[in-house]
Amino acid sequence: MHLNKQFFCGLLAASLCLGALAGCAAPSSAPAPESEPSSSAIVSEVPAASSEAVTRTVVDYAGHEVTLPTEINRIVITSITPLPSVYSLFEGSSERLIGMSPSSMASTKNSLLADTIPGITEVRTDFMNGSEINMEELLAMKPDVVFYRAEQEEEYDKLTAAGIPAVGFSTTKWESDSIETFEGWVTLLGEVLQQQDRADGIAEYGREVYNMIQSRFAEAGESLERPRILFLFRYSNGVIQTSGSKHFGEYWANSTGGVNAAHETESANFEINMEQVYEYDPDMIYITNFVPYLPEDLYNNAIEGHDWSVVRAVQEKKVYKCPLGMYRWYPPSSDTPLMLLWMSKNNHPELFEDIDMTEELKSYYKRFYNVELTEENIEKIFNPSREAAGA
Repeated sequence: MHLNKQFFCGLLAASLCLGALAGCAAPSSAPAPESEPSSSAIVSEVPAASSEAVTRTVVDYAGHEVTLPTEINRIVITSITPLPSVYSLFEGSSERLIGMSPSSMASTKNSLLADTIPGITEVRTDFMNGSEINMEELLAMKPDVVFYRAEQEEEYDKLTAAGIPAVGFSTTKWESDSIETFEGWVTLLGEVLQQQDRADGIAEYGREVYNMIQSRFAEAGESLERPRILFLFRYSNGVIQTSGSKHFGEYWANSTGGVNAAHETESANFEINMEQVYEYDPDMIYITNFVPYLPEDLYNNAIEGHDWSVVRAVQEKKVYKCPLGMYRWYPPSSDTPLMLLWMSKNNHPELFEDIDMTEELKSYYKRFYNVELTEENIEKIFNPSREAAGA
């Protein structure tokens, strides 16, 4: 399954008019363009010989003005782990991507992205140890730009001190709204890469799905019982992290007719112990793909030192592993609309009896990726491997 680049370019023109993106830079001898650049992609000329081009200044989601080379051919993506998949599908290729984090690669190798984007599993990860960047190795790779998580100010300081242009992509700007976050990333990609009209209609479709789901909840009215949901965001070596009110778990729970069990904690992800799990006593548990455990590990009480047998969701067999398609479904991704449908159907099966997730999945992948899913593909998406948790 290879994604046709020409197809994806056309497909991405379907929606998300990325207004006023900076145009392709002209040689310094050429007249300045009549139209003004957007406030977030400022183009400035550099005095030089007539054969030399201009540089561009892009304002990223950390508020930094980043001066970029005219041509970007070598891209590294570090702490913003979902972005390699979003970028590769945006481009329809991984040709310019030369580095990503080990965590991103673990997802890639266990996803359909590996089958869809040729060469993406060959991208380097050895310049990072977990989340730590070896700056000497990174410099040797000669990146034109590094994409990082905008909230990681220390990383930005290190990159810029080394003379590497660094563009920040935010995970918090849109209050954990996965659809808006995805759209924001695509917008900034368009500005950085100078590719106009490359959005593919996913965010627009996601809003349609969201509105349909909310209308069904509204029709249910007071009869709607919202389950208490616990997200196992990370869980290894006896340490459990869940999502508070400032992370994507809050969005997923609220959007799909549930309540985040850890809602009262105003933070992103934080550590909890089993006593807190017992206190939450969740109706449902969702395990992300940053966790190597599967539902049967909780059902069989197979995790050493932790007794899950007394937890309501475990007793009632309502523990779910988040799917993995082009990327992990828990963070923002190109599969976000599917996550909305899948969770809503799990949380309220009586309201979504007409939704066949297998058919929805097949239709979505054909429409947005031009990929014909096989039964094996579908099984892999809904039942991801432990190895996808990665580093």
